[in-house]
Amino acid sequence: MQPTPDHRPSVLLAMGPDIYERLFEPRHRARLTALARTDPTLVAHDLAAPAPRVAAALAEADVLLTCWGATPLTAQVLAAAPRLKAVVHAAGSVKHHVTDACWERGLAVSSAAGANALPVAEYTLATILLANKRVLRSAHVYREVRADHDWRAELDGAGNYHRTVGVVGASRIGRRVIELLRPFDLRVLLYDPFVTADEAARLGVEPVTLDELCARAHVVSVHAPQLPETHHMIGTRQLSLMRTGTTLINTARGSLIDEAALLRELVPGRLHAVLDVTDPEPPPAESPLYELPNVLLTPHVAGSLGNELHRMTDHALDELERYAQGRPFADPVHPAALGRSA
Repeated sequence: MQPTPDHRPSVLLAMGPDIYERLFEPRHRARLTALARTDPTLVAHDLAAPAPRVAAALAEADVLLTCWGATPLTAQVLAAAPRLKAVVHAAGSVKHHVTDACWERGLAVSSAAGANALPVAEYTLATILLANKRVLRSAHVYREVRADHDWRAELDGAGNYHRTVGVVGASRIGRRVIELLRPFDLRVLLYDPFVTADEAARLGVEPVTLDELCARAHVVSVHAPQLPETHHMIGTRQLSLMRTGTTLINTARGSLIDEAALLRELVPGRLHAVLDVTDPEPPPAESPLYELPNVLLTPHVAGSLGNELHRMTDHALDELERYAQGRPFADPVHPAALGRSA
């Protein structure tokens, strides 16, 4: 049921330049204007020093529909938005723009983190399966030899049957990866100090310490949040525990891995890596990561891009519809949970 025109919330779009054009197809724009009182041609890029037209819309806004590049919602910004009651974020983490002032104001906040988790989990699943098949290694050798080769010997021991995958962090993405791994003949270990034994059983994983996970897994996939306590959580000790030939996958944040320690394992070829994120990002031009045959380096593309952005838009508009109908958000963000999320 659509809200009546008299009860539609006033919505202001707030995001970085050019984001709106990538997020919103004509069908989205039509749905947005049906759900809300808004000017779809007005997108606020700077709420801290708004142009007069943006300032007028901010003063009337009930809801901010945000995405990447949104202005931090400081007390100053909120003072210029006296009617604001909710923030609907058409992307993942809200940490960069939802401030303590928002929680003190009592704003309701929703995020499309669940929608953004799916492509990251899909990327991770694909790379796990390819890593166990040693696809990167065989492709490199094939390119070098360009002739008949003893592939049985080259790939002896490769395959996904009864391989062990270690998931570091039962985050939203980590849980989605676990779910996607269920149809395969894989053993799944989980390290997450906040997950109980009963919850691990429901997830279908074996809870272990980080050291045990690193020692046992053929593939280690990192899905922990970037927090002070997770900085370099995969360091010299954890890397040394990994068996020769282990593949380390990172689609979370580059700072979770001690890159200098990782390079000491990658350069001689003892370990393999799939890195969608690095620290710094991008790596320096002279970094060995670009050239190493045992490294698949991608430019932070595991998350939503291209037509996957539209999944986040659909999610945000679903949340806006719930708000317009007086229903609670399906995917609310709670301040207490931010300390353990990305």
